[in-house]
Amino acid sequence: MEAKSFTAPGLSMFGHSKVVVVIPAYNEERLIGSVVLKTLLYAVTVIVVDDGSVDLTAELAARAGAEVVRLEENQGKGAALNAGVHKALEYDPDAVVLIDADGQHLPGELPLLLAPVLEGRADIVVGSRYIKKGNKVPFHRVLGHKFFNFLTGAASGVNVSDSQCGYRAFSRRALEEINFSSKGFSVESEMQFLAHDKNLVIEEVPVTIRYIDKPRHSVLKQGMDVLGGVIRFTGQYRPLLYFGITGSLVMAVGIAIGIRFVRIFLSSSELALGSGLASVLLSILGLILVTTGFTLHSVRGLLTEILDKR
Repeated sequence: MEAKSFTAPGLSMFGHSKVVVVIPAYNEERLIGSVVLKTLLYAVTVIVVDDGSVDLTAELAARAGAEVVRLEENQGKGAALNAGVHKALEYDPDAVVLIDADGQHLPGELPLLLAPVLEGRADIVVGSRYIKKGNKVPFHRVLGHKFFNFLTGAASGVNVSDSQCGYRAFSRRALEEINFSSKGFSVESEMQFLAHDKNLVIEEVPVTIRYIDKPRHSVLKQGMDVLGGVIRFTGQYRPLLYFGITGSLVMAVGIAIGIRFVRIFLSSSELALGSGLASVLLSILGLILVTTGFTLHSVRGLLTEILDKR
């Protein structure tokens, strides 16, 4: 089935640009039809990725005018986004927008989100609920977002004010450069690592977030998923930082134990063999980790250079 595309009177068609909106959805039959219809008002192509839903999400999305990509079983947001982006590239788009299916994001803010991409200023545009006032974000979410903003920014080398917002736009260059390895909720954090790795320009714009329903997933479980993802991405995309910091900390502990070993010997002439052995082992382990970081960093740089020449 070919996706429908039409525009309402007075609404922008983004010039002659081809825009595709990808909506990952899992059991979103209550709101998916409304989200698709409101998005189609902006003369864009809409692709809904049904991530193994067991309700009428796929059927209602298709009836509303979206092209539906079905995944046989639930694979997670990252996998759904990969499937949606690969499908979107078949339309030869100038830009692709990612929007959630739960009604939190406003399709009416599409022009704002797309402007930096279509004007050639940015490769990735991140919607931020924290740039403007008025978004009533639950306090526990604010704390979680601030923590992950800091952690992801420090680890990836790219800072944004809302690292967990799923309302984003991508240029054609960005789409051709990136592929998400994450399958879960850490996919937004991975985008910052990919942006740093591929030298992609990120810009932020203010967006409105509406909290319509209670979260379906445990905040703690979702947070642990993101935390695990950030740690994995640091090792994958920035091995020198990951192994360098870890190795340095291990070496520091080993040296501290070694200093204690020397002090005990000087004060009592006793050999604390356990402390001495621990000091040596930790110092060696720390050195190995630091060396591994430098080695992987060099290998990754070489592989990147080879792939860029192809």
